[in-house]
Amino acid sequence: MSSQEIPEENLPTEQEDAHGAVKVADEKNPFADPGLPPHEHRVQDIDERAAKRSERTVALLFTVSMLATVAFIASYLVIDVDKAVYIWPIGHISALNFALGMTLGLSLFCIGAGAVHWARTLMSDVEVADERHPIEAAPEVKAKVLADFKAGAEESVIGRRKLIRTTMFGALALFPLSGVFLLGGLGPAPGTKLRHTTWAKGKKLVNMNTNEPLRPSDVAVGSLTFAMPDGLSEHDHDFQKNIAKDALMIVRIQPDDIKDKRELEWSHEGIVAFSKICTHVGCPISLYEQQTHHVLCPCHQSTFDLADGGRVIFGPAGHALPQLRITVGEDGYLQAVGDFEEPVGPAFWERG
Repeated sequence: MSSQEIPEENLPTEQEDAHGAVKVADEKNPFADPGLPPHEHRVQDIDERAAKRSERTVALLFTVSMLATVAFIASYLVIDVDKAVYIWPIGHISALNFALGMTLGLSLFCIGAGAVHWARTLMSDVEVADERHPIEAAPEVKAKVLADFKAGAEESVIGRRKLIRTTMFGALALFPLSGVFLLGGLGPAPGTKLRHTTWAKGKKLVNMNTNEPLRPSDVAVGSLTFAMPDGLSEHDHDFQKNIAKDALMIVRIQPDDIKDKRELEWSHEGIVAFSKICTHVGCPISLYEQQTHHVLCPCHQSTFDLADGGRVIFGPAGHALPQLRITVGEDGYLQAVGDFEEPVGPAFWERG
């Protein structure tokens, strides 16, 4: 029904609020300001016993959050990572993951639910309309903001409701501990594992294709052979972890073509052994150019000169390929003199 169809005596009269906003629409002002509805007091505003119940409810939620955080930490320390439990209707899942997810979720939920219940039942719910103001803050605006902040702090009743304040601080203080313990899920600290391989004095060089120990006569000039330590088997549980550091490239170069003095000393009759792991991001190097003695990483084209100490001549790799010192044992097989003297693979921040 349009306004023309309403009897004139039933039409509301034009009124203005304290800010001059028109409360009834007309041709001049088509958008009316309906104003705020009258404020209705909550039961907690007029009944202190109801307010105390709400206070205890909020405190209970914060306390449950603290207990859930403690349970999270306990679950992480106590439950075995390989243990599985049956949860209907999901099926068999990791007991540790289930416990961590449930306790962490409960801790977060209780903090949020406690804050919401606090705001809805105890904090002031009086709606206040404020005029828009220029972006630049005038001194009186700053004073008003400070006053509003103080008023908000008073209306939040955090000063009077000590039980809420104490349990909230406890829940917020304990919850970050969950993140600290989650860092342990990244795995055990590497210690010195990145600095060492399974190569040791007397370890024979085994051809990765034939699984047979290598003699000097097995390595022809210009050929490329991949080797691993004797005793390492593809059936080992930790084979992939070890081969990622132990893999070698065996190349035979004419001694007169070797430019680096230390490389020549660490070789045997021109047979040199370099790490197969690229020093950029750890890709396995497999492309060898016989005429230049260069090897190329297929991932990002880092190029190394095996006749000059494995130094980088192109690409993003940061340092030369580590060389393994080799010799020939009494049985005539090639063997390591010891471990690499520097870490293999990509650099890491503790390397120095």
